[in-house]
Amino acid sequence: MEIVKSGVREQLDVHRLREQFPVLARQVHGKPLVYLDNAATAQRPLAVIEAIDGFYRNYNANVHRGVHQLSVEASEAFEQSRQAVRRLLNARSEREIIFTRGTTEAINLVANSYLRPTIQAGDEILVSHMEHHSNIVPWQLLCEQTGAVLKVMPINQRGELLLDEAEAMISERTKLIGIVHVSNALGTVNPVAELCALAKQHGVPVLVDGAQATPHEKVDVQALGCDFYALSAHKMYGPTGIGALWGREELLEAMPPWQGGGEMITRVSFDGTTYNELPHKFEAGTPNIAGAIGLGAAVKWLEDIGVERIAAHEQKLLDHATERMSEVEGLTIIGQAAHKGPVVAFTLDGVHPNDLGTIIDHHGVAIRTGHHCAMPVMQFFGVAATARVSFACYNLRAEIDVFLDALEKARKMLT
Repeated sequence: MEIVKSGVREQLDVHRLREQFPVLARQVHGKPLVYLDNAATAQRPLAVIEAIDGFYRNYNANVHRGVHQLSVEASEAFEQSRQAVRRLLNARSEREIIFTRGTTEAINLVANSYLRPTIQAGDEILVSHMEHHSNIVPWQLLCEQTGAVLKVMPINQRGELLLDEAEAMISERTKLIGIVHVSNALGTVNPVAELCALAKQHGVPVLVDGAQATPHEKVDVQALGCDFYALSAHKMYGPTGIGALWGREELLEAMPPWQGGGEMITRVSFDGTTYNELPHKFEAGTPNIAGAIGLGAAVKWLEDIGVERIAAHEQKLLDHATERMSEVEGLTIIGQAAHKGPVVAFTLDGVHPNDLGTIIDHHGVAIRTGHHCAMPVMQFFGVAATARVSFACYNLRAEIDVFLDALEKARKMLT
């Protein structure tokens, strides 16, 4: 898709780009849809929809297991998507890219395959206070079952990681650090590269939850210096139920399989099993083939548009929303880190976020309300829930103004 160009690629032509998203043309409660719930899930462009449709219409077959033409075509498309994810993350090899159901499964894979075989009672896992439940609960389960201890790296009232205090928590008992790249609840962009550098000095591996980062900024796992990086397709304009884990090849090679079944083996007998090579060792059973192809299409679409250009557009939206929302009577923005992604979480004095979201929805505006699968950070800020607006490449400044008009009407109605 061509965007405005003059020698080099320039700012997005957002109105043209919106034509790629069929759902944006619909109405909700008789009003044009304003979709501001992108941190929960983004909408899909035609390129992704058509890639999935094309698979089912033209070459639906299982992968890696057939010599007939449809299987060959499906296998090629499936592995091309793996190559696309490798490019997205600047991984060294496709062998380092494991398809999963998403970020949650990727983190569970690391917990069960990387840490479980070696962790002992008294060992420690560090996470930050702003983590999504998917980067808390797998470690809690592991700790409950092994006697290990989960420790929490502190944040300040702006929602920023206290890096010096985090480093002071690293000890000889620390076996892994789990950190979110961009907080879904606050928008905070964490200093991942700096934390990884500190962890490396202590010989501690780092897993990064990248679900909210890959749609909004250029990710380079080699430059970050992390050891594992997890992502979900549906946050980055791809389908649900598919994602990926990147891991350093030497770590993945040493890890035992997490799940057993077809594809992850080379030989099976009742005397024993020989496991397949990377990445297939971790992909037991028939995979989400259509999902993987949709993920590859989403990566290609992002490459064509340019993640850096998307980030520049979203920063303008964030700045406009933050400025306007700061003027609303009784509104408090939760999370005001110096470096933020396109997320604004807030409370309104005397108003439950769910009531606010319901009224705003009747103006055609979709926002998110609740704890955002991040209850500990809600507890840190002393709130039960927040309302949240989150932006994507297809959002317009005018849509923020529509939201603010709806917010003001809801405020007057509820206070």
